[in-house]
Amino acid sequence: MPKLLHLAASPRADSESGAAARAFVERFRQVRPGWDLDEMNLWREHLPEFDGEILQAKYARMGGRAFTEAQRAAFAVAERMAVRLDLAERVVISTPMWNFGIPYKLKHWLDIISQPGLTFRFDPASGYLPLLKDRPTLVILASGGDFTTGMSRGRTDLATPYLREALRFIGLRDVTFVAIGPTSGPAEHTGAARERAHRRLVDMAARF
Repeated sequence: MPKLLHLAASPRADSESGAAARAFVERFRQVRPGWDLDEMNLWREHLPEFDGEILQAKYARMGGRAFTEAQRAAFAVAERMAVRLDLAERVVISTPMWNFGIPYKLKHWLDIISQPGLTFRFDPASGYLPLLKDRPTLVILASGGDFTTGMSRGRTDLATPYLREALRFIGLRDVTFVAIGPTSGPAEHTGAARERAHRRLVDMAARF
């Protein structure tokens, strides 16, 4: 059956990004009851350190050398994570903005799956080419400030351009961002931001 992959990048069970994702997923499953849901909490998944054998495996592949047994076993972890993404017909990433960027767990996951011959390749004539097929991808990005219309408008948002480029690099170009902000401050402001984002996400879920 078709699969929706949800990557959760917040460590907080009551996070704004997580609550928004739940609203989206609940509506999505109502509209598409035959779909499977793959929940990947990046704070509970085993994400191996990107050093040692897996790092050597990357450079072996870049150099056209065969893997050692240890490198093959280490690289298999990256392969499984990339396949888990590639098997999804739709992708949702829910994440907070940390210090104008993304949580290190989400960056860690991207570093693991972004491997030559796995999610991208290099062609001397054409440069870097993605290996994953495109698919609708939703990024729910919660921030303490309002980077769209409020006091934080015009300040540096490094999360959005980074995620857009990192996903494009491996083949995911059909990416929509839904911002939630502000998530801190007066309750009338945070409540309005939450309601506005949830309305948009529930509407999107019926067409995603």
